[in-house]
Amino acid sequence: MTALLRLTGRRLLALPVMILGITLLVFVVMQFAPSDQATNALGESATDAAKEAYRAANGLNDPMLVQYGNFLAGLVRGDMGMTVPPSQPVNELIANAFPLTLQLTFMGLAIAVVLSLVLGVTAALYRDRWPDQAIRVLSIAGVATPSFWLAILLIQQFSLRLDWFPSGGYTNPADDFGMFLASMFLPALSLAIPVAASLTRVVRTAMVEELDRDYVRTAIGSGLPRGVVVGRNVLRNALITPITVLGLRVGYLMGGAVIIEVIFDLPGMGKLILNGVTASDTALVQGVTLTVALTFVVVNILVDLLYLVVNPRIRTV
Repeated sequence: MTALLRLTGRRLLALPVMILGITLLVFVVMQFAPSDQATNALGESATDAAKEAYRAANGLNDPMLVQYGNFLAGLVRGDMGMTVPPSQPVNELIANAFPLTLQLTFMGLAIAVVLSLVLGVTAALYRDRWPDQAIRVLSIAGVATPSFWLAILLIQQFSLRLDWFPSGGYTNPADDFGMFLASMFLPALSLAIPVAASLTRVVRTAMVEELDRDYVRTAIGSGLPRGVVVGRNVLRNALITPITVLGLRVGYLMGGAVIIEVIFDLPGMGKLILNGVTASDTALVQGVTLTVALTFVVVNILVDLLYLVVNPRIRTV
């Protein structure tokens, strides 16, 4: 337990450093964006004097280090700035859109985990036989399939042709939970299939390695049912490697969710960043990018902690 607490403390102590690095990276990248914040806010028809007055009032003429300090101070206060006219607080827009992106991401993650466990374990148990070969072909095809292209195919088949699911739009779960699930299923499935395909290969490899260990043959030879050995010991030990990969896949899911939201007309972070890029809104793009990046870091730390819980060998180091 002491080792677990020590390793957990290391992860948590590294969190502020990573957050500071992300804020610096996002700030510097946006500073070199080709758009002019004064022109975006006042319009192309604004005079040079008006633009210069805007820059002076908003600290855009200050040294970059001073601007970064003001940026951090605003983040501490929960202020990410204002969008271009009509001006709205960026943090309020993100607070409204971010929950939907999280819902979509974790629904896709849940589907991917279930699919990869079922397919990966099945492939390992039927190693080098036809189920394994069929699952291998499916996983390769899934990895090679872009989520946005898959989303279009799903809309054509299940929305336009069969009319089983809506082709777009969002329903609040508080208003109609069944319709909420229906509106989120195709977007989540579009995200989940490529991730599930890659995780299936990882689960299958980890399961095969674990099934070849001596303790498995000993347990089965001593009379324990094979299903009990696989369920209680093999599967838990084999999950250690997929868990380490899972954190990276969360980043893929969040990045893919931004694109999928635009395709399915979901009012999430994807719609925000699209609006920000279209309007050359530096504050909005900066706020959305920073929020997604910070979420990715926090999720990966949580996955690291889960890895420590699952792997007893790490806890004893």
